[in-house]
Amino acid sequence: MASKSLVIVESPTKAKTITKFLGKDFIVKASNGHIRDLPNSASEIPAKLKKEAWAKLGVNVNDGFEPLYVIPKEKKDHVKQLKEALKKADILLLATDEDREGESISWHLLEALNPKIPAKRLVFHEITKDAIDKALDATREIDSNLVRAQETRRIVDRLFGYEVSPLLWKKMARGLSAGRVQSVAVRLLVERERERISFTRASYWSLKSVFEKSDKSGQIEAELTHVNNQRIATGKDFDPDTGRLKDPSKVTLLSGEQAKELQEKVLAATATVTSVEEKPFSSSPPAPFVTSSLQMEANRKLRFAAQRTMRIAQQLYENGFITYMRTDSTTLSDQALDAARSLIKREYGDDYLPAAPRKYATKVKNAQEAHEAIRPAGESFTSMEDVKKALGAEASKLYELIWKRTVASQMENARGTHISVHIESADARFRASGKTIEFPGFLRAYVEGSDDPDAELADRERILPKVSVGENVNTEVVDSVEHHTQPPARFTEGSLIRELEARGIGRPSTWASIVQLVLNRQYAFKKGSALVPTFTAIAVVGLLEKHFSRLLDYEFTARLEDDLDAISRGEAENTAYLNNFYFGGEFAGLRPLVETGEEKIDPREVCGIPIGQDEKDRLVEVRIGRYGPFITNGEQRVSVPDQQLPDELTLPIASKLLEDASREPESLGMQPETGEPIFLKSGPYGPYVQLGDGTDENGEKIKPKMASLLSNATPEDANLEYAVKLLSLPRTLGEHPETKESVVAANGRFGPYVKSGSETRSINLEELSPLDITLEQALELLKQPKRGRAAAKPKELKDMGPHPVSEKPLKILSGRYGPYVTDGEINASLPKGIDPENLSMQEAVDLLEARASKVGAKKSRRKSGSKSTTKKASAKKKTTTKKKTTTKKASGKKTTTKKASSKKTSKKTTAAKAAE
Repeated sequence: MASKSLVIVESPTKAKTITKFLGKDFIVKASNGHIRDLPNSASEIPAKLKKEAWAKLGVNVNDGFEPLYVIPKEKKDHVKQLKEALKKADILLLATDEDREGESISWHLLEALNPKIPAKRLVFHEITKDAIDKALDATREIDSNLVRAQETRRIVDRLFGYEVSPLLWKKMARGLSAGRVQSVAVRLLVERERERISFTRASYWSLKSVFEKSDKSGQIEAELTHVNNQRIATGKDFDPDTGRLKDPSKVTLLSGEQAKELQEKVLAATATVTSVEEKPFSSSPPAPFVTSSLQMEANRKLRFAAQRTMRIAQQLYENGFITYMRTDSTTLSDQALDAARSLIKREYGDDYLPAAPRKYATKVKNAQEAHEAIRPAGESFTSMEDVKKALGAEASKLYELIWKRTVASQMENARGTHISVHIESADARFRASGKTIEFPGFLRAYVEGSDDPDAELADRERILPKVSVGENVNTEVVDSVEHHTQPPARFTEGSLIRELEARGIGRPSTWASIVQLVLNRQYAFKKGSALVPTFTAIAVVGLLEKHFSRLLDYEFTARLEDDLDAISRGEAENTAYLNNFYFGGEFAGLRPLVETGEEKIDPREVCGIPIGQDEKDRLVEVRIGRYGPFITNGEQRVSVPDQQLPDELTLPIASKLLEDASREPESLGMQPETGEPIFLKSGPYGPYVQLGDGTDENGEKIKPKMASLLSNATPEDANLEYAVKLLSLPRTLGEHPETKESVVAANGRFGPYVKSGSETRSINLEELSPLDITLEQALELLKQPKRGRAAAKPKELKDMGPHPVSEKPLKILSGRYGPYVTDGEINASLPKGIDPENLSMQEAVDLLEARASKVGAKKSRRKSGSKSTTKKASAKKKTTTKKKTTTKKASGKKTTTKKASSKKTSKKTTAAKAAE
């Protein structure tokens, strides 16, 4: 009888792919991820250990930090199935991923299955027949150092989360969480928002001119650089906190009046070319993708969130299309180099092929990651069309990025010439820059941040006409341009991952999950692609900075990664590290810090975020309460509006919100029959009317009758007559002639409807209203075929064409609560005031991405329930400009254009919940 080998991988998809390459002597099973972990609830802790002081941590901190591993209830049947499969095998091959996490899964399988047969580790970084055959010839033992490093990380994360999070519950609000890397990532977002809050805008002016050769053979666009031989001020010359020039003696600050005076002088003067410089350039292709660069580029080009990128990359890997996707190595194997070079020669020609393969230096110094870059798998690269047929358009788009980047990394440099021309006129000096590309090289295949290399090549070239020093040119147009400095940009998912990588925080396997966790925990939300920290995040970071400063320190967090790498190489011992981290050594440990915090942290202090002093010298601040952040001046309070941008909550805005909240509700008059007052109010879910003041004749509090305004009405429409009718709902219209049951008109959670017995029909507010619908109209409506909510076909307002990535058709439809954009799966409401006809494709994609992220966060919260070499890179403040341009042509005609600022919008929903 032939021997059987049991191969265990992480996922069913990976198992299915591997089965194709193995013969009948192999049984392939999936572990479905980790089969053991630290306990997540008290019910998972064995009864004999529940009384132990350390049991809730799941780690025996008093005995060498011994972890308590349990098999979760939902995994027990699966472990039994694996044990049954093991009985049929003569050898166990553990083929989990080639990183610390994969090594740990294999070790846990070995511990849980306790095989009586030989067990070996099977390692490969791409799922191809050749790679698996080679791996079968090179099996090894489980690397205990890698397992110990992963276990140390897991214990540190557990201790940090389980010790600090309860402290946040006591001192701030229930449900908050802290994490070793999560909290550092939130700190980055908060520090950037603080920079935006402290930012002071500055204005400055400049000139832009168009000069033309005297023979009309070409034009030159140039920008003012100097006036009277002194450089003019630009955005970088201003202090972002004060809005003043850093060194006024070194630059000239033009006012609007001075710019216009200079504009007149330049138009009247003769312009002369004073210098022409030409410098050759050569640019090299970017290295093949590692995890972080793939996430950043997919975010830039495809608008993919980091977790979405990794999910699709996992599909590509498990189906055998790319190599392992969690890596920080830029190395390519000889097989990959041969495949890329033969493809370049065939598709692009010998001119694009370097004499020797390119080698890229890698930053990898740890032993945990796969040792090759992300690239197409195999000895010949699969076509994009084949990937699309197998996995769909999204996977094909990501694969195309990887394919192009890999091929470009082995192509020749792009070569060209930079041209700089200086032109003087009156007291002003202008500079024009040009660029020509003589040989595109790798740019023919791949341009960072661009979907179309050929189009990008055209955009990158800026050809200037041939001019010589001393040549006079005609002044055609002079623009005086007003600029405003802008605060540093918020992080996007891609730029946050880049910052974490630059600081040495986290690893390829964790970056995407860190970003998603920050969103899921509601420490940030998305505005377009930007990550905006919430007020809760600002307060939590403030507490941690003051009382846990070392644990929130960027260098300390990065050093932990280096320490884990040392453990994974067998150069350091994990117990000593854990002891120092928890109990303390050179620095205070986690446990003493928590004990001190419980004693010294004042909730009144840490829960407040000052905004300023109002006209009565009262402190206006945002405070974190049980039900979320609210604004208060000590006497009044109001909830912070949903998704309020912290840098835009100024003292005047906060004071206005407090004033509006404290204002007495508007009285529409008296109910004609009862004489009770009817008020128009505004709640968190929109405007509504209320009958009475909420008290009975004895002054006792009662629940008043309330009714949301119909979705087609505004507060301005709500007069006494309208309110009386609205409060009369539900209305009995009469008796159904056939069933003898009452026919009722009402306004419900999902809008107005009529009902008789078990039959209901929605009322289309464009045709009828529940306020005045007649019995005859209701009976006619009830005769119509019943349509479910999903079956009611909304009116199409605009067909936007296919999604640029998924290729799903995008449409703007008219919904119950206003227009929304949809791709057939995700619906995203258009912000108030946005005309569907003016919505661009990019804006539509951003709305869908933001909605998808929010839906994913909600699903994650429902699923989890209530469970709760270091180089410091400086975060430089960047300034950009918005422009107001005044154009004056040689003819003297003036035109003015001003770039419109995007106004904050908010989504308005029904006020039905306000009545509860």
